[in-house]
Amino acid sequence: MRMKLVNIAAAALALAFSAQPGLAQYSGGDGYAFLKAVEERDGAKMTELVKARPTIINTRDDDGETGLMIAISRRDGDFTGYLLTHGADPTLAARNGDTALIKAARVGYYDAAHDLLRLKVPVDAANRMGETALMVAVQQRHSDLVELLLKVGADPDKTDSAAGLSARDYAKRDTRSREILALIETQTKKPAVGKLDLPKDAGDFTIKN
Repeated sequence: MRMKLVNIAAAALALAFSAQPGLAQYSGGDGYAFLKAVEERDGAKMTELVKARPTIINTRDDDGETGLMIAISRRDGDFTGYLLTHGADPTLAARNGDTALIKAARVGYYDAAHDLLRLKVPVDAANRMGETALMVAVQQRHSDLVELLLKVGADPDKTDSAAGLSARDYAKRDTRSREILALIETQTKKPAVGKLDLPKDAGDFTIKN
């Protein structure tokens, strides 16, 4: 089911929160407690910490990743929605330069990418390798994300710093996904629709145990 920010408060959500193995061990400070809660999907602890100190929501781990990036990387619609509607900054980048949008492109998380674009994040922001969300989506063969990013004006001819190649170049090299190259060739002939606007009636998002 598509994760939506519209009237999301009306949704009756019931999450089963359970610790996951192999999580980073954090110690000391509410910021680390917050990130640990996000990683372990401990909704009660996370919301408690955010209510007590709203700015904690943009805490970063040692790799510069935020709770929003953690939630997006595991394609977690409930936590992603909560964080986006409670002040998480969608434009922050990790130490490697990956933004939340690039994270969404990497795992093929269309719904998160759509909502990030409605929040007007920079569509062509690049990481330290010069990769944009469009390049990553092309490399991972996420055609739906490629189409979405192109529609809002992603530049298919911007080159990375690692190989000097563009999203269009990568699509041409991939003989297994010719439909992606066709999307690029077709969409670049059309005017971009521009940024997606966040609906005015975007509601709260409450995580319940």
